[in-house]
Amino acid sequence: MTPHWVIPHLLSANDVARRAMQSGAHPFGAILVAPDQTTVLDEQGNLDTVQHAESVLAARAYATYEAEFLWQCTLVTTVEPCAMCSGTQYWAHIGRLVYGLSERDLLDYTGNHSENPTMDLSSRVVLGSGQKRFEIIGPVPEVRQEIAQLHQTFWLTRG
Repeated sequence: MTPHWVIPHLLSANDVARRAMQSGAHPFGAILVAPDQTTVLDEQGNLDTVQHAESVLAARAYATYEAEFLWQCTLVTTVEPCAMCSGTQYWAHIGRLVYGLSERDLLDYTGNHSENPTMDLSSRVVLGSGQKRFEIIGPVPEVRQEIAQLHQTFWLTRG
């Protein structure tokens, strides 16, 4: 069962993704949630192919907060983080991950698109390969359609 606080945060992250898309970037959004699982500490949309929402947000969080605090925080993101973003979360010490759509589902929408050559590599594999034990919630079926809609629209128009 999905915890009650997860869906509102995923919908907020999807609003961030929508704003990123409206500004011409890829439709990915992430938010950092405080240990109280209510307070949003920061948010970030995708900037470009290398500056993903999750990695930029995690790097900024690492520069702002102590590791002990971040270990109690949650990175909430619309789509399962790629290997780069999962690695950044690992090193930033953000202890929980919530995502709406799986990396595998994203691959189905983007295909072999040159702007997003999606890797079929789960964040569970990346985060599980280290010495820390992360809590991971996702994919979340309750928000799948809403998040998928942004990607279906976006990638079809990119040609």
